[in-house]
Amino acid sequence: MPVINKLIASALGITEPQITQTIKLLDEGATIPFISRYRKEATGGLDEVQIASIKDSYDKLKELIKRKETILKSIEEQDKLTAELKNRIEECWNAQELEDIYLPYKPKRQTRAEIARKKGLEPLAKLLMAQQVFDVEAKAKTFVKGDVKNSDDALNGACDIIAEWINESEAARNTIRNLFSHEAMITSKVVKGKEEEGDKYRDYFDLSERLSRCSSHRLLAMRRGESEGFLRVTISPEEEHALARLDKIFVKNNTEAAGYVEDAITDSYKRLLKPSIETEFGALSKEKADEEAIRVFVENLRQLLLAAPLGQKRILGIDPGYRTGCKLVCLDEQGTLLHNEAIYPHPPQNEKDKAGRKVVKLVTTYNIDAIAIGNGTASRETEHFITNLRYEKDVKVFVVSENGASIYSASKIAREEFPDYDVTVRGAVSIGRRLMDPLAELVKIDPKSIGVGQYQHDVDQSKLKKSLDQTVESCVNLVGVNVNTASKHLLTYVSGLGPTLAQNIVDYRTEHGLFRSRRELKKVPRMGEKAFEQCAGFLRISDAENPLDNSAVHPESYYVVEQMAKDLKCSVGELIINKELKKSLDLNKYISDKVGLPTLNDIMDELDKPGRDPRKSIKTFEFDPNIRTIEDLREGMVLPGIVTNVTNFGCFVDVGIKENGLVHISELADRFISDPTEVVSLHQHVEVRVMSVDVSRKRVQLSMKKG
Repeated sequence: MPVINKLIASALGITEPQITQTIKLLDEGATIPFISRYRKEATGGLDEVQIASIKDSYDKLKELIKRKETILKSIEEQDKLTAELKNRIEECWNAQELEDIYLPYKPKRQTRAEIARKKGLEPLAKLLMAQQVFDVEAKAKTFVKGDVKNSDDALNGACDIIAEWINESEAARNTIRNLFSHEAMITSKVVKGKEEEGDKYRDYFDLSERLSRCSSHRLLAMRRGESEGFLRVTISPEEEHALARLDKIFVKNNTEAAGYVEDAITDSYKRLLKPSIETEFGALSKEKADEEAIRVFVENLRQLLLAAPLGQKRILGIDPGYRTGCKLVCLDEQGTLLHNEAIYPHPPQNEKDKAGRKVVKLVTTYNIDAIAIGNGTASRETEHFITNLRYEKDVKVFVVSENGASIYSASKIAREEFPDYDVTVRGAVSIGRRLMDPLAELVKIDPKSIGVGQYQHDVDQSKLKKSLDQTVESCVNLVGVNVNTASKHLLTYVSGLGPTLAQNIVDYRTEHGLFRSRRELKKVPRMGEKAFEQCAGFLRISDAENPLDNSAVHPESYYVVEQMAKDLKCSVGELIINKELKKSLDLNKYISDKVGLPTLNDIMDELDKPGRDPRKSIKTFEFDPNIRTIEDLREGMVLPGIVTNVTNFGCFVDVGIKENGLVHISELADRFISDPTEVVSLHQHVEVRVMSVDVSRKRVQLSMKKG
């Protein structure tokens, strides 16, 4: 629909032809990663964020069209749909404005105004609203009949009708909206008698600030306190300002009738208009806070998923613990569990020597390349114990984030993978596999359970899930997936697949052995042409006969590379490994109506490093060996640390103790920072200075400022 394309183009600052082509591709079933990677000519090179924004806007406008249809039908059933009203509704593309147009026609419950209308008082309300009546009492007496007991009853009923008219007036609603937008204060008060029980919300017991300046984390904290019954939260501008603005609209002169209109304005504002607009702004501010919190969560999740992998190495995974011991698992290069057992090097058993001999033996027996230690309970002590052992070979030691490992170990996925092992073994396997490939392991966990955000349980859960799933999909397709080693959970997120096709690929692989070419994917049950088109470029087949099968070059473009090789009188394989041959190519020669320069440049980049992993190389890290507990910290200490979480008010840093320290946004740099992600990212290695230590509350304040 051209009008939709125009609206989206205007809202997003993207050209209409780009919008039109993107929507066409989306309607044809193309995924966001596919469009972004393989349809650059069609979209003008839009990235995933822009395409996702187009999709969101498109979906919202389609919902608005459905809402318009419902409204038109409702008004038509009331025989109140004029040509002018129909046209106005059809031309309206603002959800708020649409609801304001519909409000006077919206079927109502038994309101005070409706009761007054049934008593025949609407004519009196119209007379009062005209403000030409000078003897109001005398006029009201003419309406005393039937259910109207006296003139006061008549006037009260007429004012109820006027109050509803004011509430349904678009001018009134927009005026109050404008006032809320510029002047509304959000106020939080403690519920009487809940002071002690709700102590964690003490900062919000008596807080009032301009709504437009209230940060997302403070707003979400207030709303959580309200939902838990500890706080009462209100949003409103100065009442006098609101009433003065409404008087300006509705009070026409200084007659006695005008006085009744003023009373109706006050009643309408307090009883109808203010609660309605307050609810509206409460929802809008919550939506805005949700978006900010989700943005932070998404960014953290992206960094976590794209964390540097060690690669296919033999791993000893350790889930550390004190009384219950440290769970050890030995994994081969594919992450297959070879061996598991427990050691007890820490109190109360203190079997250090026995545990040490066991670890050294396992490293030798299973030819271990690296050791992964979970960063939970007893992590520092276990790391110290492991790094002080002598091995027959060079073994690197890494501390790995345990976020979500316990969720995975108790999940249906873990039970399917390891039906004969308990949660502790599964948890250790997850820790080991995370070192090899964080992305492949973390896709098995509900993103919400990974715990790298703020107030994730308070935001709109459907929006959060949609954003997180989209982020996982984006990361999986950015990296690419080895179709012969990937789990069904990883395959699920590949463009165009989903759970059913992912399972079918695994089943086919089990029955027929490893895939030897991308073409063979077409033999997988239910793998149609569309699904193949969407997924093929993101699936890799190492050691395939055609080297392009292990690259991000899409099969639809193979003929271009083959033509290049033919022109240079060499094989595709020779073209890939010979830089000089590639340099001699004139790309303009290969431009056609199907393939443009953006695709050709992508092909050349891929031929330079086929199947390359876009993630960074992993680095080892060491905490200060003298810091083990919060009691070891002193103000002024400068320590190495790892960023464990980023929020919009700062970041949390692990300095080697149980409690993570907070670097407030004001302490992140020597310059002003509006967004912590400008200077820090998840798992970043940083140097911090201890500003303050509160042992009783287990709080540590840190700074990254150099001065």
